[in-house]
Amino acid sequence: MTEGRTGEYPTAPREDRTEVFHGHVVVDPYRWLEDSGDERTRAWVAAQGALFDAERAAWPHLEKWQVALARLHAFPLSSVPRPRGDRVFFTHREPGAEHPVLLVAEHGAVRPLVDPLALDPGGRTVLEAWHPSVEGDLLAFQVSAAGMEDCVLRVIDVATGAVVDGPVDRVRRTPVAWLPGGRAYYYVRRLHPRLNPGEERYHRRVFLHRVGADPDDDVLVFGEGREKTSFHTVALTSDGRWLSVSSTVGTRPATDLWLADLTDVDGLDGLDGLDGLGGLGGAPGRPRLRAVRTGTPARSRLRIAPGTAPGDPIWLRTDLDAPRGRIVVTTPVGTAPGTAGDTAGAETGAERCRTLIPERPDAVLEDFAPLRGPALPRPLALVSWTRHAVSEITLHDLADGRELAEVPLPGRGTLGRFATRPEDGHEVWFGYHDHVTPPTVLRYDARTGTLEVWPCPAAPVMASLPRAPVPPHPPGVSPASVPGSPAVCRAAPLPSPEPGSVTTTQVAFPSRDGVMVRMFVLSPHGVPDRRRPAILTGYGGFGISMTPAYTPQALAWVRAGGVYAIACLRGGGEEGEEWHRAGTGVRKQNVFDDFDAATDLLIGQGWTAPDRLGVLGESNGGLLAAAALTQHPDKYAAVVCVAPLLDMLAYERLGMGPSWRAEYGTVRDPGEFRALLAYSPYHRVREGLPYPPVLFAVADGDTRVDPGHSRKMCALLQHASAGPGPVLHRLDRGVGHGARSVSAKLGLLADVVAFLARHCGLDPVGLP
Repeated sequence: MTEGRTGEYPTAPREDRTEVFHGHVVVDPYRWLEDSGDERTRAWVAAQGALFDAERAAWPHLEKWQVALARLHAFPLSSVPRPRGDRVFFTHREPGAEHPVLLVAEHGAVRPLVDPLALDPGGRTVLEAWHPSVEGDLLAFQVSAAGMEDCVLRVIDVATGAVVDGPVDRVRRTPVAWLPGGRAYYYVRRLHPRLNPGEERYHRRVFLHRVGADPDDDVLVFGEGREKTSFHTVALTSDGRWLSVSSTVGTRPATDLWLADLTDVDGLDGLDGLDGLGGLGGAPGRPRLRAVRTGTPARSRLRIAPGTAPGDPIWLRTDLDAPRGRIVVTTPVGTAPGTAGDTAGAETGAERCRTLIPERPDAVLEDFAPLRGPALPRPLALVSWTRHAVSEITLHDLADGRELAEVPLPGRGTLGRFATRPEDGHEVWFGYHDHVTPPTVLRYDARTGTLEVWPCPAAPVMASLPRAPVPPHPPGVSPASVPGSPAVCRAAPLPSPEPGSVTTTQVAFPSRDGVMVRMFVLSPHGVPDRRRPAILTGYGGFGISMTPAYTPQALAWVRAGGVYAIACLRGGGEEGEEWHRAGTGVRKQNVFDDFDAATDLLIGQGWTAPDRLGVLGESNGGLLAAAALTQHPDKYAAVVCVAPLLDMLAYERLGMGPSWRAEYGTVRDPGEFRALLAYSPYHRVREGLPYPPVLFAVADGDTRVDPGHSRKMCALLQHASAGPGPVLHRLDRGVGHGARSVSAKLGLLADVVAFLARHCGLDPVGLP
C-alpha cells in the first residue's frame, strides 16, 4: 500500500488488462472500477470515503468557509416570468431555502403550485422544467429524483392544483408545446427500453399527447429513422398554427429545422380522436413538416410570431456563413419542399432569405426577440451579443434591421435568454448577473425604452428598488432618432454587492500558437501586487462561454485575500463557432495550451506562484483540470476535478459519451484515436512523478459523466504519484450532474475551497 496524507491508500488491485486500437496496445489496469455494482468497487468506494473523511477532519477553517459561502448564497432568486393571460408563472427561492418553488401570481395574490420539498422532504427531488399552457389554466412540470435527471412529467390544473395528466416517464427536460385549448401537447420522449436494450438513454421521438390519455398511445410525429443520439426540440406558436421541430445529432454543431402549418389540411392523415384539436380543422398528429434548413453545418434557431401568414416574415438566428451569428429573414412559403422523411440536405435558398442583422466582427450574436405589440408605433427587435464574453444589447428596426440604439446594462455581466409574451407584445424579460451581482431579472419596455428590475411578486425587497427613469423621447422611438438624446435607457439599479474588495480585470495574452486568449482575473485590488494564493478555472468545450457569473466560491476566495481567474479558452463560444471548433476533435490540445498560457501569465506577471496556484474544473472543465495536472504537474499546488471525463479512450462507452463524438472525436478513427490518447489524462499519468494533491468529486446519480472515470484515475494516481499527496475521492449520494439542493451544493463548494485553501496557503481568517 502507498502512504496517503493521513494514512494508507485503500487497496486497488492492478489487473493485466489491455485493449488494442489500430495496432496500438493500451493498458487499462483499473478497468474493473468502471463497474459500480462490483463488490470490489463498492468496498473501494467505501474505503475512499473513510480516507476522505479523515483528511477533511484535518482541514483548518472548514467551518469558516462554510459560513462564508452560505452567506454569499443567501439571496432571493427568481426565474424569468412567463405571463399567460392574467397569470404570471415563475420560480422563486428565498434565502435559506433548499429549492426554488414554482409560483403563480394572479389578481394581486401569489400562491405555490409545485414545491419540490413538499414532494420530497428529503430534498433530493428537483424541479427540472415547467410549461404553462397558452391560456394559463394548465401547467406541465417535470421533476427528477436522486440526481438522475430522468424526469417524470405531470400536468396540473392551475386553479385547483389537481393532477390531470401523468405521470409520463422517459422524458428529460422535454419541451412542451401546448395546443390552444390545452387538450393536447407535443413533447419529446424516449422509446421503451425493451426496443433497444442497453440504449435506454437514446432513441428520442417527438410525440403528440392528449391530456389524460395513456402515453403509450401517443402519436409519433417525428424522429423515426434518425441516429440514436439525436436530440429534438418542438415548439408551437400560441395561435396553434406553426409547428417547428429541430434536431441535432448528439452535440454536433448542426441543427436541422422543419416547419408545419397545422391549418394546412391537404395531405394530412386524419387520426381517430385527434381531429379538430384546439379548434384546428386538420389532424395535428400528422403535420406535413417542410424543411427550413437541413444538412448544413450550422447551429440555427427559429423565431415565428403568432398571427404569421404563409407570406409573412419569420426569423432565423444562424451561424451559417457567419460563425459569430446573424439573423436572416424568410417566409414559411420560402421553406424548401423537402419533408422530415427526406435524407438529402435542403435549405432556404439565397433568393428566399436575406440577412436582416449581419454578423459583427467583434461580437457573437446570442439572442433575438421580435417585438410587434399594438402599443408600438413600429415593429422592433431586441438583440443580445457577447463581446469578448461580456453581454451587450442593441435595438433594431424589425423591417430593415437598422440599429437604432444600444441598451445600457447595469454592468459588465451576462444576460440570459430573452422571454416574451406568447402573443405579440412590447416587453422582454431576461436574467442578469456579473462577478459581484447575484442573478436578477430585468424587464425591457419597448414603448418607453426603459430597463428596470422586474418587481418579483414574491420578493417585496426587489419590488421596492427604484426604477430607471424614463428617457425623454416618444414611445417606441429610439433616442438614436431624437437629437441630443444620449441613450435608449439608463441602466437598471441593482442591489449593492456585499462588502469586501473584489475587482475584475480582463486580460489578453497569446497562446502557444500566437492566438490571443482572454481571461477574467478577480482580485482584491485589480493588480498583481504580490504572489497570492490563486485558483484558475476554465471550460473550453461544447461552445459554452465563460461569461461573467456570480460565483460565491470566487467571492469568498478573493475576500480572503486570494486571486480567482476564469480563462476563456478555445472550444468555448466566447468568440463564435470558429473559436469553438478550434478546440474540438484533433484540435483539442489547443484548449490545454490556452490554459497553460493562462497559467504562465498568472505566474509570470506576479499574480501567484506554482506553490500557490490551484486548478478547479467541472465536467468538461474537469477534463481540462486533469489535462493540466498530467501535462504540467510542476505548475500547480493542488487540483480539483468535479464530475470529470478522464479516460478518453473509454468515454464513448460510459455515461452519455456517444453523444459527444462531435466534440472529442472517436477511437474508431485512427487520427482521432491518436489525438485522444495523446491528452487522455488517465493515459498520461507517469509512475514516480511528484503530482500535487488532487481531489476528485463525483456523484452517484450522475447519468452524464460516469463516476467510473474518477474512480480509475484516483486509483492510478494513488499508485503512481511520488508526491506527498493526498489524492482523494469524494462521493455525493443522491445527487447527480445537474441541479441539487442548496445544502448539497454548498457542502461540495465548501469542501472544494477548503481543500484548495489548505494546499495553496490561503487563510480565511479575514473573511467578513
